[in-house]
Amino acid sequence: MKELETRTSHPCWRNCGVEKAHQTHLFWQCLKVNSFWEVVWPTINSIFTLHMPKSFHVLYLGGIPDEVGKDDKYLLQFLLATSKKAIPTYKRRPFPNGNRVYKSPEYESLGFDLTVERLVSIGYPQELLNFVYDPAFPTRGLVFDTMYGNLLKVDAYGNILVCAHGFNFMRGPEIRELYPNKFIQRGDTERFYILNTLFNLPETYLFACLVDFFTSCSRYASCETGFKDGDLFMSFKSMFQDVRDAVDWVHFKGSLKEKTVENMEKYVVKDAKLPLLLSRMNEVDKVFLVTNSDYKYTDKIMTYLFDFPHGPKAGTPHRPWQSYFDVIVVDARKPVFFGEGTVLRQVDTSTGRLKIGTYTGPLQHGIVYSGGSSDIVCDLLGAKGKDILYIGDHIFGDILKSKKRQGWRTFLVIPELAQELHVWTDKSMLFEELQSLDIFLAELYKHLDSSSNERPDISSLQRRIKKVTHDMDMCYGMMGSLFRSGSRQTLFASQVMRYADLYAASFINLLYYPFSYLFRAAHVLMPHESTVEHTHVDINDTESPMATRNRHSIDFRDRECKRHQLTRSISEINPPHLFPLTPQEITHCHDEDDDEEEEEEE
Repeated sequence: MKELETRTSHPCWRNCGVEKAHQTHLFWQCLKVNSFWEVVWPTINSIFTLHMPKSFHVLYLGGIPDEVGKDDKYLLQFLLATSKKAIPTYKRRPFPNGNRVYKSPEYESLGFDLTVERLVSIGYPQELLNFVYDPAFPTRGLVFDTMYGNLLKVDAYGNILVCAHGFNFMRGPEIRELYPNKFIQRGDTERFYILNTLFNLPETYLFACLVDFFTSCSRYASCETGFKDGDLFMSFKSMFQDVRDAVDWVHFKGSLKEKTVENMEKYVVKDAKLPLLLSRMNEVDKVFLVTNSDYKYTDKIMTYLFDFPHGPKAGTPHRPWQSYFDVIVVDARKPVFFGEGTVLRQVDTSTGRLKIGTYTGPLQHGIVYSGGSSDIVCDLLGAKGKDILYIGDHIFGDILKSKKRQGWRTFLVIPELAQELHVWTDKSMLFEELQSLDIFLAELYKHLDSSSNERPDISSLQRRIKKVTHDMDMCYGMMGSLFRSGSRQTLFASQVMRYADLYAASFINLLYYPFSYLFRAAHVLMPHESTVEHTHVDINDTESPMATRNRHSIDFRDRECKRHQLTRSISEINPPHLFPLTPQEITHCHDEDDDEEEEEEE
């Protein structure tokens, strides 16, 4: 993981073509991070030049926050792609796009209110209409336990970090009564539901509201797995399903889209940099757009986003939004789009209706398609596998599926990074104190070994660590950071590290980098590397028989003697190679670009 600060004053940016003087933030990672401090502190203390691989040619866009400190702004799920076949081989470049941007928390509040209204219309208590969405409570990546009605914040292995029953945050002994060892089986998808998307935020808070209401209201009797109203029993699982059905109804049959279109200034954000970025992308590559929405809604939102008196730059003529894309796909039904997909049909843009029959023709600029699959789009563009960099804000539906099913490069957009970075810089003293406490804790045990009977009193240190950790968590919100609790990484963070090759708060950041830039992973240390200094260690003091695998440490003369001790003469054994030769150049190729090899073959 690496934070990039594009400051022109920093030496690593002076010759990289970066135009922007203020901060932008991009993160690139290749390996699973084993602990918080081994990566965080090296990140603070150093900045590395990163480069964009030239083979990255397709990008999917998921979320755009504005500048750090302002309200987050979310980008609906669209796919933007560029094909390397469309540009000269020496100038291959990658790019993202802009799309529908929803304001937060206004849009979450709208979704919350409409979902509550739907629940009341199917029989839930009228009192629920009094609830108002509180953006300080939920965070993404929480797990809802449909058996006990709890919201859980867990780490990558299922260990519970935070547990809330309604608005009540449970303590350790209470948690252990329900979850032995404070652990859950994440693979039990029938019971545990992961709330990973931006659209899950309103329902996350709604789950807490409902559980708290039915648990606290005197009209209802609380049970371990639900509540009773006289002879009627409602399980938390039934409540969960009602909420999920209500959310789906609001999105697909309700008035959410209608209300959004009626008041786009309130819910949708326009960015004047969007046409400029898309125009630059379109100059060097083919660009395509994919959305789950139908054409009529997409057309209204995109028309608003590109409603400027000029084109990409001041003084250039206005262009319709369709002109920025070579291929437009609506009704994509992601994540099905990344698997078997659906029938590819053509849209009549004058009526919004689908033309009969399956589209089987070649790629044509400006045509709007419905359905299809990622394989079909790749065929149209002549792209495949790692030719594609996919950008999305859905860790499962976008990033995981595109990575596992297609082998695409992945770029996860995380709008919450804006706030995360703000807290990181504004509350740096808390992080520094927590690090100091960790060092002090280690010092207490420094001169003790297995023969020591002394037991240091660390109770005061533990209390202080808990206090600092709590203060740090509350800077993010009631559920703490999206990525960790104290020094423990969350499930969401582990998924980012596992499936996202690149992640950032906004794809617009790429506007300030050369399109040929290679984003290279920073060196990720394992615990034994981060805690041991680069000083000489006598390998003879170690007990490992594998301590000297270095080729130069092997005594070849000794090996020759042993070879002559074989029962058969050496002349009877004549293999082509007696031993492997030491490689003379780098052997791993995960950072390399295949373009040069392809050019040589051509």
